[in-house]
Amino acid sequence: MPMVDGCEQAKREQEGRKLRILVTGGAGFIGSHLCERLVSQGHEVFCLDNLCTGNMENLEEVKDSPLFRLIIADVTEPLSLEVDAVIHLASPASPKDYGRLVVETMLANSLGTYQTLEVARKGGARYLLASTSEVYGDPLKVPQDEAYHGNVNPVGPRSCYDESKRFAEALTASYGRIHGLEAVIMRIFNTYGPRMRREDGRVIPNFIQQALAGEPLTVYGDGSQTRSFCYIDDLVEGICRALQSEEAVGEVINLGSDEEMTVLELAETIRKSLGSSSGITFLPLPEDDPQRRRPHLEKARRILGWEPKTSLEEGLRKAAEWFREELEKEKGRGGG
Repeated sequence: MPMVDGCEQAKREQEGRKLRILVTGGAGFIGSHLCERLVSQGHEVFCLDNLCTGNMENLEEVKDSPLFRLIIADVTEPLSLEVDAVIHLASPASPKDYGRLVVETMLANSLGTYQTLEVARKGGARYLLASTSEVYGDPLKVPQDEAYHGNVNPVGPRSCYDESKRFAEALTASYGRIHGLEAVIMRIFNTYGPRMRREDGRVIPNFIQQALAGEPLTVYGDGSQTRSFCYIDDLVEGICRALQSEEAVGEVINLGSDEEMTVLELAETIRKSLGSSSGITFLPLPEDDPQRRRPHLEKARRILGWEPKTSLEEGLRKAAEWFREELEKEKGRGGG
């Protein structure tokens, strides 16, 4: 099925209807890009964030729009707001972040999911849950389709994120069954691009910054573990389509790239694309680190008419340009 622009799809399915949309975690990496896209489509956006991992600088392009409103609040607190749709993104998402914000992560994905579901239930709004590929744990099945129940350690160091997201899915599905809520669960796989936090700790920010600095690229384990990387613009397109698609209601849908590569292959790709002579340093593999990660995208293609279109080379170039600019800004401020 050929891709069509998300805005055009919205016009066809909703006849140009403009929505009031709550985006939690809207000052974060994914959330800020999503807020921009929705405002550009003429929707009124309420961005809720407590800034524990979000950044006000991410909202520079949208903060002065009359269609945008920033709410500094914690998603675990009750919220009285009438909207047409809720997109719940709020949660620390990198192992480094949820490793230091363990309880906060679990509450954002449990109590925060409950509070946002209540907003949707009371207002009859559509609800989109940003879940994660981490619900599959260290998978025994490749690629991972939405029917696969996963292989998760419920008491391991990653469980605060994995299990709270699994609970969030269960609660969302229950609201759909009990209250007839129009709910869509999106399982988001590795996503990258501009505005990733420099201290995020995930592999692409680490590799790009190390390559730009001429430092050795840090590979955990032997580098044979695989990942699939989706560029941020493609992911946002998938979320927008899930928001507008009637067929997506009640579904669990993987969103990500299905081009699988090893971490060592990624390191070589980044070194080549940046012309870097950095070496590679190997460190012990973290506990419960997934060995293979690749989504099955048949449902996304069939239901949303969506698949990622940005090549890894193009996406890495754009991400590297952004990180390079951020480093220059820091130097200009006297930071190095």
